[in-house]
Amino acid sequence: MKTWVVANQKGGVGKTTVAVTLGGWLVDKGKRVLLVDMDPQCSLSAYFGFEPDRIEASVYDLFTHPDRDPSEVVVASNIDGIDVLPATPAMATLDRQLGQRQGQGLVLSRALRQLAEGYSHALVDCSPSLGVLMVNALAAADRVLVPTQTEYMALKGLERMLRTLTMINRSRSTRLPCLIIPTMFDRRTRASVGALEELRQQHGDELWREVIPVDTQFREASRNGLPLPQHLPQSRGAQAFRQLLSELLAAEAAGHDEEAA
Repeated sequence: MKTWVVANQKGGVGKTTVAVTLGGWLVDKGKRVLLVDMDPQCSLSAYFGFEPDRIEASVYDLFTHPDRDPSEVVVASNIDGIDVLPATPAMATLDRQLGQRQGQGLVLSRALRQLAEGYSHALVDCSPSLGVLMVNALAAADRVLVPTQTEYMALKGLERMLRTLTMINRSRSTRLPCLIIPTMFDRRTRASVGALEELRQQHGDELWREVIPVDTQFREASRNGLPLPQHLPQSRGAQAFRQLLSELLAAEAAGHDEEAA
């Protein structure tokens, strides 16, 4: 199982949309996918109709009950091939509860190893805050996807996220692959076009060459509790994500070839 972590230290840039939509296209290709909600705001869990205050077990239990079998926390979504490790608001208290306790940075990694045989990919939707939840997600990652809204305030959050990745990479034997994904792009606005140009100038090597456009169908898909590929696969937004997934899988395959060599 490969783990793709969707992270940015700014909210509202499309992290949940990226995780859910890529998951939808992976399922369309016959893969089994685990979506992991590591955000106390519980947006991913709510997307699939789970009520955070009524969930019997969540990611929170993996931290507070280390011996808990993670398969007991996984719940099936309404889409065949997609399961969810849900979140609850109580996860916001984990930094305070756990403090500096040793061994808390690998909780998610251990859980995903136990679940690995059942899935081709895990997609992790992160909280925008740098704390024990994001550290766990990055420690488990094979690749980091950084959605960045094409507007100037979002670029500041991107810089914080890249500094965090630099810090994480210092503790790793190999560099963690990162791809910046321009989201909510509206070619009709000067601000969006200007922000994209700045991204290309400053982060060309790590920037996806295409964009995720503004598309009202993302909102409609969310309202129906469906990934966009299952809601309206021919929409502009869905097709942009289809291309993104194709390039991610190609990079993944190339990585396997390099390892084999």
